[in-house]
Amino acid sequence: MLVPENDKETGATKDGDFLTNTYVDLRLQSKHVDAGTRLEYLEHPLPGFENDFDGLGVPNFWVKGKLGKQELTLGTFYEQFGAGFILRSYEERALGIDNSLLGAHLVLRPADGITLKALSGKQRHYWSWEGGLVTGADAEVSLDEWIKPLRENSMQISLGASWVNKYEKDEDIFADPTHRYNLPKYVNAWDARLNMSKGPWGFLLEYAHKSQDPSFDNGYSYADGSAAMLSGSYSTRSLTVLLQAKRSENMSFRSQRNRMGTAAFINHLPAFTLDHTYALPTLYPYATQLPTGEWAYQAEVGYNFKRKSKIGGQYGMNVKLNFSLVRAIQDAWLKPGRETYYQDLNLQVSRRLSSNFKLNLMYMNQMYNKTVVEGEEGGIIHSNIFVADGMYQFSPSTRLRAELQYLTTRQDEHDWAFGLLELSLAPHWMFTVSDQWNCGQSDIHYYQGLVTYNVGSHRIQAGYGRTQAGLNCSGGVCRYIPATRGFTLSYNYNF
Repeated sequence: MLVPENDKETGATKDGDFLTNTYVDLRLQSKHVDAGTRLEYLEHPLPGFENDFDGLGVPNFWVKGKLGKQELTLGTFYEQFGAGFILRSYEERALGIDNSLLGAHLVLRPADGITLKALSGKQRHYWSWEGGLVTGADAEVSLDEWIKPLRENSMQISLGASWVNKYEKDEDIFADPTHRYNLPKYVNAWDARLNMSKGPWGFLLEYAHKSQDPSFDNGYSYADGSAAMLSGSYSTRSLTVLLQAKRSENMSFRSQRNRMGTAAFINHLPAFTLDHTYALPTLYPYATQLPTGEWAYQAEVGYNFKRKSKIGGQYGMNVKLNFSLVRAIQDAWLKPGRETYYQDLNLQVSRRLSSNFKLNLMYMNQMYNKTVVEGEEGGIIHSNIFVADGMYQFSPSTRLRAELQYLTTRQDEHDWAFGLLELSLAPHWMFTVSDQWNCGQSDIHYYQGLVTYNVGSHRIQAGYGRTQAGLNCSGGVCRYIPATRGFTLSYNYNF
């Protein structure tokens, strides 16, 4: 809940006496039948959720029957095929995403190592199910369950294949005053994947293809869509290595061809950029470019220096280097374009300096194409970010954590500084104060103070402060949130 206030410095406005997004989930479980429902109260939604979320109702309700390893769900449900290239229904409340399906969902496991899924339903669009009918099937086979030599050599191999169909009625959309688009009623997408692992090694290959799907996103193009991903990893107690590459083109796949923003997406493509948790590295987050397509690369190397070694010292040390690069595509399928959408090189070092004190350091060099990612003027923003995060344990129940961050850039709003103090008094209390200061241009302070109390299954948090306008992102999906100032109160109860 937010009690908003007007703020001339940040542009925050008071829209009502209190604003709240309230959710109540109820679930019942038994041996053969599960059931659930959700009540949502958004009559006065939080800033950034006003246009579509305003309302009160019960959007989600379901019953699941279970017999052995088989399951049948009637009502609303979530599902993901593979990496989500052609189907991912999920909920992310911070972004206002809930694209659950209303219909039937069947899961069969006829033998060890075989999983079959079938589903059909209408996709949720806020308070209604207006979109086209989404139907799909998925099959996954674990070969190591069938082939004895694979098991004997500790090798796991799985094969998967998926199909999704969207049915949507034709409608009158004109290319010009005299020419009407002939829109396909059926759009089909398929996906195939291979997943292998042996000891420390892992390998994933996935490819998806989508038939003609003219929509607002792609300018009513009749080109097919495609996405391909290759991922390899190596992991031991000391060393971890990750290499990934992804190419996608025209893979915006919605149940309603004319929707915009985060609504009505059937699928999801991961961003292949590191999800940062510190405040300043998230000022310029990357959003996956679904309609235009992209080449995305990510490489990460991590190493744990042993305790009592020359470099690791008495308590050991962890070093991690991550590099992400996203570029435009070209007509040649395997050749990336010259335009850079995003680039991120960051080095993180974590070390315990004493039995009571742990220090994390990070340096990040970032390149962010604001014109492409946000669709507005801004060009390329180059920034360097420095983070120091230390935690001191006074006693088993008392610890103090401090953050200092600095972002320097010559573009956009120039330099930023951030500071945070967090005092934890386990098991009940936590006190947090922070300030994010635009010291390069506007001289605005985005301050915040929070008090959190936990007891049993209850969690209560109260606070006061400002938040900055900008993109809130998770996994390559972003939503614009306006600036706010005021009192906040949140309550969570799990039983």
